[in-house]
Amino acid sequence: MTPLRIGIDGFNLAMPQGTGVATYGRTLAEAITGLGHKLDLVYGVPVALDSPEDIRETLFYGRLSEERGLNDKPVLTLKAKITRALMTPEKRQLLQIPHSGRVITSGLEGRVPPFDRLFTRGNVFDVSARYFRRFKRFLTLTMPDPPEIMHWTYPLPIRLEGARNIYTFHDIVPLKLPHTSLEDKRYYHRLLKHCVDAADHIVTVSESSKSDILEFFPAAQGKITNTYQSFESVEPPSNYELARRLDRLFDLERGGYLLFFGAIEPKKNLGRLIEAYLRSEITTPFIIVGSTGWKSDQELRLLHGGSGTRLKAAKQIRQIDYMPRRLLLDLVQGARAVLFPSLYEGFGLPALEAIAYGVPVMASAASSLPEVTGEAALYVAPYDIDAMVAALKRLDADAGLRDRLAAEGPLQAARFSQGAYRSRLQSLYQSVLAA
Repeated sequence: MTPLRIGIDGFNLAMPQGTGVATYGRTLAEAITGLGHKLDLVYGVPVALDSPEDIRETLFYGRLSEERGLNDKPVLTLKAKITRALMTPEKRQLLQIPHSGRVITSGLEGRVPPFDRLFTRGNVFDVSARYFRRFKRFLTLTMPDPPEIMHWTYPLPIRLEGARNIYTFHDIVPLKLPHTSLEDKRYYHRLLKHCVDAADHIVTVSESSKSDILEFFPAAQGKITNTYQSFESVEPPSNYELARRLDRLFDLERGGYLLFFGAIEPKKNLGRLIEAYLRSEITTPFIIVGSTGWKSDQELRLLHGGSGTRLKAAKQIRQIDYMPRRLLLDLVQGARAVLFPSLYEGFGLPALEAIAYGVPVMASAASSLPEVTGEAALYVAPYDIDAMVAALKRLDADAGLRDRLAAEGPLQAARFSQGAYRSRLQSLYQSVLAA
């Protein structure tokens, strides 16, 4: 296939504490460049359109460090409030950010992957949502020499003029499990329906998600492809070095703790998992790594008494709000088992990362997880706490079971290797251009 120019957005990449979709964006960028295609990045970082070209790079990376989290509301100046009130329906021109190499960007590679061209438009993702609400159509962006394909990593109410626009639907949790998310369900449904109607193609990340999307949006039949996704592979440290780091940094023994990592929100099912752990009377410590989200206090209710005093029975549970990825991977690789009994997952990247390192997983038997973790996980019904208690006891005590799951993990993870992912993407892009 002739090398193409392909664009992806920085909607999640720019966030200071990356989400699973940010990881998807990084692995997508790596796959695109690995295929020999040129990569354009489109961000919503505020840089004034009249900024002199020789300072734009500095302004971009300076403002990137101030980027908000996904749920943070923007602080608006009076001028910004007036501009918002007087929104007009015309197209928006993207601003190109030079890549001179004069600005030191070390440490930001996870938020700005290697690229050929970089563009931005201030707060464009917030603007596009308001634009869609007001005008009932997608905001059109323009740029010189647009890429052949613009691969939006999320359902965003934006289209790039001159490109084939494809949109990734990771899952449809707000529609499938509306009680577990905070989104405006009416808006979300309208947004996805418009994506299906207007997109050149829809991409999703599992057969389970594809089935759910078609259940809600039958019109997507014939224009939706499951490419799965890949994971970021990191060379693991030696057993000695890993044990030393776990001891020095976390006061933990290799293979001596159970681990949950991910957002603390209702769909992750952490509340039931904590209850099952406490009922199991297991003495192996349980480490929870994840930022708090909507209704996280309910998920963590058993860690504290009514007066805010920590329950005596929960002394073996340690909660860590956030951790740099390199340290998180140390914890993953050193765990006795990773626990991931989600109510629903579009893909289940944490479970895949665990099995790739040969770490046993307890996973939910629901949604996409069985197709992702295969024979490398011990499955539980996510609403059945008794079953979860039994699985925890078994996984904690049965070394033979853990060895079998650990051996299956890398074999299963190979299905989602970067090479396999590139092949699926190449087929996708060829079909989109041929359509």
